[in-house]
Amino acid sequence: MPYQVKIDAFEGPLDLLLHLINRLEIDIYDIPVAQITEQYLMYIKTMNELKLDVASEFLVMAATLLAIKSKMLLPKHEEIVDEQETDFTFEEDPRDELVERLIEYRKYKEAALDLKTLEEERGLLYTKPPSDLSDFAKERQSERTELNVSLYDMLAAFQKLMRRKKLQRPMATKITRQEVSIEKRMSEIMECLKQQHLRVNFHDLFPLPAKEHIVVTFLAILELIKRKEINVDQQENFGEIFVAAAEKGVQVVESY
Repeated sequence: MPYQVKIDAFEGPLDLLLHLINRLEIDIYDIPVAQITEQYLMYIKTMNELKLDVASEFLVMAATLLAIKSKMLLPKHEEIVDEQETDFTFEEDPRDELVERLIEYRKYKEAALDLKTLEEERGLLYTKPPSDLSDFAKERQSERTELNVSLYDMLAAFQKLMRRKKLQRPMATKITRQEVSIEKRMSEIMECLKQQHLRVNFHDLFPLPAKEHIVVTFLAILELIKRKEINVDQQENFGEIFVAAAEKGVQVVESY
């Protein structure tokens, strides 16, 4: 089985001719057939010596070049019309057809190189067709997406509450300290939630500005969550937290 080697520089005989024309800096409209034929035959001979499979089209082009070369060696004819005026009638240049083929081939080759460049640039981009999110938007409106309201979320809400009440500043008035137990505060919170019959904003469960009362209230809320006596939900990440009484002692942590 013969071993065929594809040479990227020469896709065909016209490609080889263009290579020779560019290398020898020859005017494509005035090709020295003798010189170009000699160089072309040397390439064919080299390919044979390397035992490369020379396609028949290369041999056909070699025969074409030799035919053009022989026609170029023939004398030119002239016809005398009268004694006072001489009209020279020349035969067509045998190179014209080859020149036209080379020019046309060069156009296609340059266009192919441009397309290859565009293909490489386009290959660096990754796209996908637009997705239809209408159903997803409807589900978002009709269904609730669960969010994890963790202890860290509760602590963040507590810090936000502390900033709102500005407890970092020294108190201008003197307040008599009043001890409030966690159990008592839990009962007060549950009573407040049952009277509301709706969920209550987390910040509304801290009506008094005293720091001790706020801390006890926060611990009471955490204990009610632990006992599954209240529901805690959040509409979105980092959004407001709402508290509601749980039905039959079932505690739910969710968001809308």
